[in-house]
Amino acid sequence: MATILTISASPSARSKTARTRHLIDRHLTEAGHTVTSIDVRDLPPAALLAADSSHPAIAAAIELFEQADGVVVATPVYKASYSGLLKILLDLLPQRALADKVVLPLATGGTLAHVLVLDYALRPVLTALGSSEVVQGYFLLDQFVTLDDEVDSETGQVVTIAADAKESLLRAVDRFSLALANRAPVAALAA
Repeated sequence: MATILTISASPSARSKTARTRHLIDRHLTEAGHTVTSIDVRDLPPAALLAADSSHPAIAAAIELFEQADGVVVATPVYKASYSGLLKILLDLLPQRALADKVVLPLATGGTLAHVLVLDYALRPVLTALGSSEVVQGYFLLDQFVTLDDEVDSETGQVVTIAADAKESLLRAVDRFSLALANRAPVAALAA
C-alpha cells in the first residue's frame, strides 16, 4: 500500500478540520496505508514565518512530503480561502514538492458559498507544486460536524459527522486511495 501524509491547516486546537483529518487517517490506515500526519499549528511559528527550512521541525516536515506517495490537505475556509497556515507551509516547500504525488484537497466551512475554494484557490497551488493528479476534493459543511469531548472507545473517533456527509467524505477518500493504487504500477515501471 501507499505512504500517505495528511495535513491539518487549522490554527485551532479544537478544530473540526483536524478532527475530521483524524477520521480520514483512521480510514486510510484501516485500508492498509501507512499514514503520517502534520498539524501545521504545531510547527514552530518563528521557523514557519521565516521560511527556515533548516530548522529541524521544518526540515522533518519537508522530508515527510518527500517520502509520501499521496498527500491529503485539509483546511478550514476563512474569508473564502484556505487558511494562512496552509499558505505559509506550502510557500516553504520546494517548487516540485508534490511531483509524482496524488493529492486530495479537503475543506471545512460554514457555507456552501465557499465550496469553490477547492477548485479555484487550492487546486491551482497544489498543481503549481508539481502534482499532476489532484483528485476531486471534498467540502464538508461545519453544520454536519460535531466535536466529541472524549474518544469513542468503540470507533476511536473524536468527531461525529452526519451519516450522509460522512459517507460522501469517505467516498472521496476512497477515490484518492484508488488513484494511489492505480498509480503504483506506473511508478514501478519507471524504476
